[in-house]
Amino acid sequence: MKIQIINGPNLNLLGKREPGIYGSEGFETFFEELKAKYSQIELSYYQSNVEGEIINKLHEVGFEFDGIIINAGAYTHTSVAIADAVAGIKTPVIEVHISNVYAREEFRHHSMMAKNCKGIITGFGLKSYELGLLSFMG
Repeated sequence: MKIQIINGPNLNLLGKREPGIYGSEGFETFFEELKAKYSQIELSYYQSNVEGEIINKLHEVGFEFDGIIINAGAYTHTSVAIADAVAGIKTPVIEVHISNVYAREEFRHHSMMAKNCKGIITGFGLKSYELGLLSFMG
């Protein structure tokens, strides 16, 4: 099984950025732990602060991988282009968020991608990614 994790803008600052909301662990450390725990799965990780690069990655893996876990960051709420990319690929996509977006500002309550995703996991910290991964394992 091949699963791609895609993180959007500002998620490269995990562990440093607003630890009260996003925690104090960097994503790379968490990703290495995830790979070790689920060594039977081929996990790949990609992060970009650039909308077009996220779209290019979705196009690149969206016909070959078994699943995509995406945290598009603020693009979740604004990007029709990323939503269209998710709709245009065949690989199922799980949308994840570290914080509970529904307990935050009103503009974060709407996801442009949600209707094109297999499901959404929000509010479980970095564990949201693991829950997304488990959803692909049956």
